[in-house]
Amino acid sequence: MTRLHDLYFSQGQSPWLDNLRRGWLTGGELAGWVERGVRGITSNPTIFQKAIEGSAEYDDQLRGLAAKGSVEDAYWAMAVSDIEAALAILRPVHDSSDGVDGFVSLEVAPDLAHDEAGTVASARDLHDRIAEPNLYVKVPATVEGAAAIRTLVGEGRNINVTLIFGLDRYEEIMEAYLAGLEAYQGDLSQVHSVASFFVSRVDTEVDRRLEAIGSDEALALRGKAALSQAQLAYGRFLERFSGPRWEALAARGARVQRPLWASTSTKNPDYPDTLYVDTLIGPDTVNTMPEATLDAFEDHGTLVRTVDADLAGAAAALAAIEAVGVDMDDVSRTLEEQGVASFAKSFDELMTSLGAKAEELRSGPSGN
Repeated sequence: MTRLHDLYFSQGQSPWLDNLRRGWLTGGELAGWVERGVRGITSNPTIFQKAIEGSAEYDDQLRGLAAKGSVEDAYWAMAVSDIEAALAILRPVHDSSDGVDGFVSLEVAPDLAHDEAGTVASARDLHDRIAEPNLYVKVPATVEGAAAIRTLVGEGRNINVTLIFGLDRYEEIMEAYLAGLEAYQGDLSQVHSVASFFVSRVDTEVDRRLEAIGSDEALALRGKAALSQAQLAYGRFLERFSGPRWEALAARGARVQRPLWASTSTKNPDYPDTLYVDTLIGPDTVNTMPEATLDAFEDHGTLVRTVDADLAGAAAALAAIEAVGVDMDDVSRTLEEQGVASFAKSFDELMTSLGAKAEELRSGPSGN
């Protein structure tokens, strides 16, 4: 048993791996992570960009695909191949957890972030294309995404809601999930969702603003925004998934929409390397980590429930940050825009590089 196993079995938090590459699927590394206690996989356009551009492992498949269709079609075929292989590796975790864990996430195209109808159509297509019970389709938590989530959950589809940066938007996402469950006429026990609350990026943006303010009071608040906001999000989760409305859904077999802590690698070297793990531990949660953070937690992470240990203190810290002049609503809007733009940029760059590589493969010795 590793500390990653203990995180789940003693604290009720599922450690997931925030990365995916083909070499891990073919070389046994992903299976090794599962043996060490990893219970799910998340991916995004940036992860696939790094994986595909950073190795020759996709070249043979790309060569064949590029001869038959567009570069974008080739990307989706390669991504689906990786996701399907990962799903097979994680399926035993899914089955043994009664469908709670063992998920692998694939995101809709980032240019659909503000297209409700396009998001719904793409998510349906991915669920139909990869007809596995442990697939999560990722949908960004934009205004349009929230509406799409309500529709998709209302159809009984498993959704990973990504790019949540603020408490108000988180409330909208929980409402979309609950309303979707209420609309669904099928077996609610088969509907699963996580709400991915991005953490470290909040500190990066808020710390920048605090440093620009420059007062001693402002500087003393660095490193407090992200954790305080995430902890308060957990408090709101506990409130939403209790009471008469939730009890009526639970009686029909509904599962809670678990908070998922994303972006939990430490960006500031002055902060501890497990800061965004040790302080957000609690039941019915997920923490998706890159491999370096998983290694660090396995080596020296804590195993104590911390996420709701001091919600009053978290509220006070956010109030103090607002009081010195940081507008948290503007922070969340800024980060959402940056997150959507960043994934779109990665996707566009990947399409360009795949086009160049496909042309190179066509003109190379194997393409003659």
